[in-house]
Amino acid sequence: MDELLPEEIPAIRDSVRRFMESEVIPALDGYEERRELPRDLIMKAGAAGFYGSTFPESVGGTGLGYMAAVVILEEISRLDIRFAGCSNQQGGNCPACIYLGGTEEQIEKYVPDIIAGKSIGMMALTEAGSGSDAAGAMKTVAKRDGDVYRISGSKMWATLGDECDVGILLAKTDPEAGARGVTAFIVEPKKYPGFVAQPIPTQLSKAFRSSALYLDDFVVPVENRLGQEGEGFKIIMRALQGGRAVIGAKALGIAIGAYEDAVRYANERIVRGNPIGKFQLIQGQIADMAVAIEASRALVYKTAQYMDAGLATNRIASIAKLHASQTAKFCTDTAQQIFGGYGISTEYRVSRYKNYADLMFTGEGSANVQKVLIAEDALGYKLADRHHGKTGLRELGRSAAAE
Repeated sequence: MDELLPEEIPAIRDSVRRFMESEVIPALDGYEERRELPRDLIMKAGAAGFYGSTFPESVGGTGLGYMAAVVILEEISRLDIRFAGCSNQQGGNCPACIYLGGTEEQIEKYVPDIIAGKSIGMMALTEAGSGSDAAGAMKTVAKRDGDVYRISGSKMWATLGDECDVGILLAKTDPEAGARGVTAFIVEPKKYPGFVAQPIPTQLSKAFRSSALYLDDFVVPVENRLGQEGEGFKIIMRALQGGRAVIGAKALGIAIGAYEDAVRYANERIVRGNPIGKFQLIQGQIADMAVAIEASRALVYKTAQYMDAGLATNRIASIAKLHASQTAKFCTDTAQQIFGGYGISTEYRVSRYKNYADLMFTGEGSANVQKVLIAEDALGYKLADRHHGKTGLRELGRSAAAE
């Protein structure tokens, strides 16, 4: 499909592939064994521009747009999904919140270093029990105390929370105001007391971990507030709009990786004197995987094209994310069947793909949430694209605080 895309896209894909094959894949298992975040690899990826596609050159980005971002994330996820664990923190929601809601000083201080991989980013929104109602059920509270805020509460599933240098954390400055009482803060956990990150045991990466955060009078200077009090939910929703356009690419990459491994194994595994790929049942599974991947790819790329054109994308992004996550789950399940007993062995990547496919089906906007949005739009109860107008980082304009 690359031949139908802008002429720079194949070169971008080749650049990502070379980087992954020469720098990441040979080294990442060692980092996993040591449970060590590969900061040097993240910095190299940042220097190559892999986190800056949706940001303008004025803040250190490449300005290549959402299609480039999609292809980069798809290729990283296809080759080693573990390394995609920092993409959102370095090139997505964390720097996007600062870029969209920050002052000129905040942007200059934080955004270039995050998308360059020099600073490790974080997003802390979800709490235990909040699920998809992150703002309404939020219990973390920020109280102003002179020139600082003191934040108390807890957060869950904060990717790189135990490693981050800079993060976005949302807390209620008005606990009685629902979403209108949520304020966003730029936090620097290594500089101020009251922040404890506890990694959550999972079947996923040991180097790119998610953490539970415990905040006890955690200090944040007033100048690190994003926008005004009560504008946090608006800022995070603006940032998430761009994230929805590319998140399907991660699921797509997982599906393609599982498919490619299944095809390779079906040609290599000999049963009764023939590769198992010669058997019709295996051929049927391979065909179903190929069809699902092409459909998901078309939806994910269409979403990126909408974002680059400044069109409303809530509906198409939800459809693309749902379809791609279903495809990832289907392809990894099918690949495991083709691999047989080897499908659960860590000798092959398919078991890793399977774990991450399950994450994509439930995390970062669960399948059921996407279905509700799509169905309500179809039934006319709530139009998904009711907020028309520009949606990309370049089109949204920079400062929510200035509105």
